[in-house]
Amino acid sequence: MLLLAVDTATPAVTVALHDGARVIAESHQVDARRHGELLLPAVDRVLRTAGLALDAVTGIVVGVGPGPYTGLRVGLVTAVTFGSALGVPVHGLCTLDGLAYACGIEGPFAVATDARRKEVYWARYADARTRIGEPSVDRPAEIAEELAGLPVVGAGARLYPEAFPDARGPEHQSASALAALAAERIAAGGDGFLDPLPLYLRRPDAQVPKNYKVVTPQ
Repeated sequence: MLLLAVDTATPAVTVALHDGARVIAESHQVDARRHGELLLPAVDRVLRTAGLALDAVTGIVVGVGPGPYTGLRVGLVTAVTFGSALGVPVHGLCTLDGLAYACGIEGPFAVATDARRKEVYWARYADARTRIGEPSVDRPAEIAEELAGLPVVGAGARLYPEAFPDARGPEHQSASALAALAAERIAAGGDGFLDPLPLYLRRPDAQVPKNYKVVTPQ
């Protein structure tokens, strides 16, 4: 097994290689505006560090979000393209699940990432491997009472300490954690994966103009 994991659903552009037992190479950069520029060089860097070629990969793992439209689609399009070119499966995982897996908290907690517009993408977890329900997007004040008393992992918790006083790390997504979670699920029978389709939860920030100016020839 050799899994190539990528995630661009958060400000982190993160890539990792996992051989089924451990992470053998990884790259992690935080830059919310340069996902498209940074992802492919990061993949190349990780492969060179491991001393492997892309055709050695036996599966692709990708974070499907939730996340902002532009950044999220960079990782998904790259993952699907690699999967098609190599003829290998593409395993989608909720980005919040990767953060949950990385935190290592044993009891109940929540994960919250920055959704912009003064909102967070969030979900509750029974433990680091078990999400309760589907991810949502809300204003922090609207869910503060529901999550009261719970540790909250991720950048969303750091941004809104008044709503989430028990903020925990990691702050950003890690492809290493995503790859390790995927390897664990594959070893257990391959259940729990999502289709490699974007989980947006709301309309994109960029909107097509409703009315176009009509220009008639003179």
